[in-house]
Amino acid sequence: MRHEDDLDFGGYRATRDWRMVIPIIVVAILLFIVIGILVVINRKSREPEAEPASSLSVDTEQILEAVVQEAVPGETADDEEDPQSGMSGGMSEGEGTSVYVAELLSAEGANELAGKSIGIDVAKYQGTIDWKQVADAGIEFAMVRVGYRTQKTGEICPDTNAKYNMQEAQANGIKVGAYFFSTAVTEAEAIEEADWVADYIAQYRITYPVAYNCEGFDDSESRQYSLSQSERTDIAAAFLNRIYECGYTPMFYAAKSELEADAEWDTSRLQQTYKLWMAWYPDYLTPLDEGADAYADGYAMWQYTSKGNIPGITETVDVDVAYFSYENVADAKSNIAPDSVRADVEALMKFTEVNETVTAKEKTNLRDIPSQGTDSTVKVTLANGETAIRTGVSDSGWSRIEYGGQVYYAVSSYLTTDLNYQVPSSASASDSGDGLKTKFTAVSDTVTAKMEVNLRTLPSVTNPDSAVVAVLHNGEVATRTGMNEEYGWSRVDYNGQTLYCISSYLTDVQ
Repeated sequence: MRHEDDLDFGGYRATRDWRMVIPIIVVAILLFIVIGILVVINRKSREPEAEPASSLSVDTEQILEAVVQEAVPGETADDEEDPQSGMSGGMSEGEGTSVYVAELLSAEGANELAGKSIGIDVAKYQGTIDWKQVADAGIEFAMVRVGYRTQKTGEICPDTNAKYNMQEAQANGIKVGAYFFSTAVTEAEAIEEADWVADYIAQYRITYPVAYNCEGFDDSESRQYSLSQSERTDIAAAFLNRIYECGYTPMFYAAKSELEADAEWDTSRLQQTYKLWMAWYPDYLTPLDEGADAYADGYAMWQYTSKGNIPGITETVDVDVAYFSYENVADAKSNIAPDSVRADVEALMKFTEVNETVTAKEKTNLRDIPSQGTDSTVKVTLANGETAIRTGVSDSGWSRIEYGGQVYYAVSSYLTTDLNYQVPSSASASDSGDGLKTKFTAVSDTVTAKMEVNLRTLPSVTNPDSAVVAVLHNGEVATRTGMNEEYGWSRVDYNGQTLYCISSYLTDVQ
């Protein structure tokens, strides 16, 4: 029985005896204070920390300041607008298992490939491809990204290595298909994209399909974010219809998770008319495994990993199996032969656009490509006091230079914006103890190459006695024993030899 002056709150009995109520109030207040403190701490932890004080040299500070002040649209802005930048095909499907394509195409697996063809899909993010090596490995076809519509401004842009890839793949007997990365928001834009693609590829022998690729539409920053599934499908169909009218085989690309059960696209509608290219990256399955074909039932092409390894391509690459093959090579739609093109030598380098006058600290080689390897050629040497216009700076240690009306590349640490820079005299240069006038500060750390770097007998790329005796690759280690900050050289111990290399090509081994 309950007394009329008692109150019952969820099984707890509270009377008007304030001796029982006061402790409850005190506990509640304390709890409120603790929660408030935790909220403040949590907010504080999310605030960015203050920038550390700069420890850069004066010359580097000047370069970075110029980059901020003089930046103009260029490769950096282009990459930011490229909807495929940093994205592999079928990104929602993971990365897949590492595949060594030469092993996949060995004689042992040849019987499993009856009625199928093995290919790759490539963009500028694979860098400069040696297509002869790719062909020798047994690749039958290549789906080449020819262009994309930018994510924010909606501008159509070509892939900077598209023509080179089509040219060289074709020249080495590899059959060519194409794909376009779309951010179209109307059917009219999709038709514009298809017309652009058809015109761009008309001079090449396109045998394999021309595909429509659209990803990232569920990102709130995407131009397509507000579109319904039906609207996106209509836009894709408009592109594919126009590609068919232009005389090419249309194909639609998407991740398996987006295609199945009409999850993100009206797949059942698209597959009635067009070939489907599915991206799905299982960790346990390759196209040669028993029963693999059943997983690709209903699809014309299966992109099954983004981690393919193949001779001739330094980066990993998407690998595809097509459940069809073509014996004959198609004719080009245009009777006009395409101009011969070179690879985009900056494809794997991020150059920030600048516009500044520079000179050599002493002298520096100007090369045709940003590399000191055997594939590069020294075209001219820039001496101290001579000037050139620097138009780009790469975080990999290279500068793009305009000199004498030509575009060249030079090691950034050999250049300065101080046009009155005085070359240190022999008398003022400190002897490092090894007979060199270059001053090295002693250090002791373990390093590897960011990608690869030449190891030389002298800290110079212009001295004829400076011979390249080894190449340090990423993953191989050397002990750095000295650094020269002024010219950007490191002294390293490698296989019992004391050698020298450009510091910006190295990274510490963690």
